[in-house]
Amino acid sequence: MIDKHTKNLATFIHLSTFSRFFIPFGNFIGPIILWTVNKDKSEFVDKHGKQAINFQISVLLYAIVIGTISVPFFIFRLFDKMNVIDFHGFNNFHINLGEPSPLLYIGGGLGVLAVIGFIIELALIVKASLSARDGQLYQYPLTINFLK
Repeated sequence: MIDKHTKNLATFIHLSTFSRFFIPFGNFIGPIILWTVNKDKSEFVDKHGKQAINFQISVLLYAIVIGTISVPFFIFRLFDKMNVIDFHGFNNFHINLGEPSPLLYIGGGLGVLAVIGFIIELALIVKASLSARDGQLYQYPLTINFLK
């Protein structure tokens, strides 16, 4: 039987990831502190702490991959019409909004994918915290298990 205090600790571990909106890297610092202090007290808290930390690391890796893929598309579009060898300042530098590049569509699509991923991340954190509150174990989807 899992007592209410243990459920609350597991819930707060998941909800502490929202501290990133107030503290830089709070989505890592909050769960790590709560997990390390309480992991020996309960196996339930230990499992939820590992899941929350693994999920945040996985999301960071996915964001780095999407960012790494999308940034070159914007850079190539920006410098597409610019001749680097015969560069005479910014006099002939024009941004033409009339003819969008396929690279811009790909980069924009990756940006939209990142926003959708962010919304899904928030929903999964809320779902995990509600599962912890109800005394159930929760496994985040697409999570790489760094901590086992």
